[in-house]
Amino acid sequence: MNVSDLPFFWAVIPAAGIGSRMRADRPKQYLSLGGRTILEHTLDCFLGHPRLKGLAVSLAADDPYWPLLPCAGNGRILRAAGGSERADSVFNALQLLAGQGAEASDWVLVHDAARPNLVRADLDRLLAELADDPVGGLLAVPARDTLKRADADGRVRQTVDRSVIWQAYTPQMFRLGALRQALGDALQAGVAITDESSAMEWAGQAPRLIEGRADNLKITRPEDLEWLARRWADD
Repeated sequence: MNVSDLPFFWAVIPAAGIGSRMRADRPKQYLSLGGRTILEHTLDCFLGHPRLKGLAVSLAADDPYWPLLPCAGNGRILRAAGGSERADSVFNALQLLAGQGAEASDWVLVHDAARPNLVRADLDRLLAELADDPVGGLLAVPARDTLKRADADGRVRQTVDRSVIWQAYTPQMFRLGALRQALGDALQAGVAITDESSAMEWAGQAPRLIEGRADNLKITRPEDLEWLARRWADD
């Protein structure tokens, strides 16, 4: 695909979490992977793209690690206030972008801080396939394994039809104005929002699923980091 045909976009990286399941001495986005932090790799996925207008990273107010990163002085990166939940962090970043001249109709891509293995081809596919979409959408992967619904005692209650189940990944791509409105309304209503798509769904929209690579994994547990480190070493 011709890169010049892709839309310009803003990026938001919520990075205020502590990653308790990693059992590490620091938030997981600051753990080392290939000699650099996970967060640096994640930011590189976007900073190297010619259609990026700017990027907002949401950080905890007392984050002692961010100022130590070389990229902290990058003029294209804006620091937004992190919130108690992901939705708060993303909303704060959208507010910041709007105050920096981003238009309501501009595309915004929200990506997990601990998802550093996004490949350029998936990013370009998302941008190309959603460029003219009225709603937006997200990278996702069709379920591969047999899925079970459990009861309260941890026993199988039902086998779920996996043919209609997708695993939501990021980036998730929506218009700034629509996403900011959906998140703001959901937060005010006290609705549990787990990703940007769920906010848009709550607002009555039907985001589009764009199939991506399964190795665009989110580092959640120590074995995820170990697997990715081995893979990168082999490459």
